[in-house]
Amino acid sequence: MVCLRVLAVLASACSALANPLIKRASLQHITNSSISNPTNVGFYLYAPDNVNVTTKPGIVVAIHYCTGTAQAYYSGSPYATLAEQYGFIVIYPSSPHEGTCWDVSSKATLSHNGGGDSNAIAGMVNWTVAKYNADTEKIFVTGSSSGAMMTNVLVATYPEMFKAGIVYSGVAAGCFASPSGGVDAWNYTCQIGEVTATPEGWADIVRDMDPGYNGTRPKMQIYHGTADTALYPNNYNETIKQWAGVFDYDYTKPLKTEVDTPQTNYTRYTFGPRLQGIYAEGVGHTVPIQGSEDMKFFGFA
Repeated sequence: MVCLRVLAVLASACSALANPLIKRASLQHITNSSISNPTNVGFYLYAPDNVNVTTKPGIVVAIHYCTGTAQAYYSGSPYATLAEQYGFIVIYPSSPHEGTCWDVSSKATLSHNGGGDSNAIAGMVNWTVAKYNADTEKIFVTGSSSGAMMTNVLVATYPEMFKAGIVYSGVAAGCFASPSGGVDAWNYTCQIGEVTATPEGWADIVRDMDPGYNGTRPKMQIYHGTADTALYPNNYNETIKQWAGVFDYDYTKPLKTEVDTPQTNYTRYTFGPRLQGIYAEGVGHTVPIQGSEDMKFFGFA
């Protein structure tokens, strides 16, 4: 099957994230029955030892790729060590689905409080805020591949919750939507970059996920590689179009273009104060996590 071959590619690419961590605290598996968790998403949390209710910590939700787990993303991403440095809590959700991709296709997950995976992750955030007296002005979300797809979905379905999102090699929110409402359904047309819409059309998809919301939207940063053969590069263009439409920016006219930023062969485009795109020349799937840059974008650094 195409999706199984793609999963193998995603697993191989994302294994390159691995790097040693300095673990002062430990990864906790949270099983509290009071948490709203309609799809039984695994809930793992990393809280530095010096974090408590008096420090009002921030929160970063870090979402793994297909074939990954919360434990794998904890071990293979820099967020736990960054949490030690900057004093925030990391939530690592773990997909309950076969193949461990995230459900970014069903009506439930593409709706605010709809009862899908996005609802479950939002429940984890709410529990963590209450448990640690977390700063609700410092709640962020990021992810790689399927986790990047879920990042876009979460920012669309819970715009009041998150202040910013960083997307590493994903697709636009709603791009994987299943006409039949299938849960965790694969969308080959979206995968190869053939699902397209106008900025206004993409923006309407975002607004329809939480139609009662009319407040400030989270700012967004979108990474993608030009050599991505798992989620084709045009998905970068469509994601930029989506958030440009939401923010009423002209996606064809970035306000600022920075070559070799944040590193050689990466180009950062700033479309307005709430949207950046980083296009990585020659980089495949997925773009490696830029931890120090993430901290700047989230405002911790």
